[in-house]
Amino acid sequence: MNTFVMVHGAWSAGWAWWRMHSLFLAAHHRLLTPTCTGLGERSHLLGPRIDLHMHVDDVVRVIESENLNHVILVGHSYGGMVVTGVADRIPDRIQQLIYIDALLPESEECALDLMPKAQRAAILEDVKNNGFGWLVPPSPLPPDTPDHDQKLAQGRRGPQPLATFTSPLCLAGEASNIPSAYIYCTKTGLYDTFGLSASRAQAREGWQYHELPASHNPHITIPEQLTTLLLSIAGLTN
Repeated sequence: MNTFVMVHGAWSAGWAWWRMHSLFLAAHHRLLTPTCTGLGERSHLLGPRIDLHMHVDDVVRVIESENLNHVILVGHSYGGMVVTGVADRIPDRIQQLIYIDALLPESEECALDLMPKAQRAAILEDVKNNGFGWLVPPSPLPPDTPDHDQKLAQGRRGPQPLATFTSPLCLAGEASNIPSAYIYCTKTGLYDTFGLSASRAQAREGWQYHELPASHNPHITIPEQLTTLLLSIAGLTN
């Protein structure tokens, strides 16, 4: 049994992977879906001091507390920032890194640095007008999200501290030898948020690069197809 640790995106939480659990169980692989501090079932801890480094700590502690090794670490969206930091911290425990339509930072970059200029400006304006100066309100889910998932998300998605988007990730380069892959979702929304990250992945020697004809949340809209691709990338298909 292989262990996948899935890190959710902004405004989300571990619940977002709910369609994936039965698929991984059927394939006889373990799926862990930790929630970062201040979000989801941990929203009671929400505060302005929460930043990217705390979210990296969250996932590192899950892996260490569970004494996991040979982890296939998967990051979605903002979760790409988190898994990059985790892999740099504990590279000896990570077997493979997979980014799903996710931010792919280089050292000293923050999440906002990787977004299109217009999107960055819109986020900061939303923080000023609707987030009390320190919270990033959630963005709408893609229009092709099934109604059931829209309803599920409405009471669970919440604002995210701006510091998680503005704190830079300082990397020591410890994860450079970990086999890595990137999945780019081609049905982009108003902003091509992950176009820069996808281009970086394509240019990195030795990386696998894949595209899915999906909107930003394939774990919700096409979970079977995403599961098949993840298992293939990890070399776990017959």
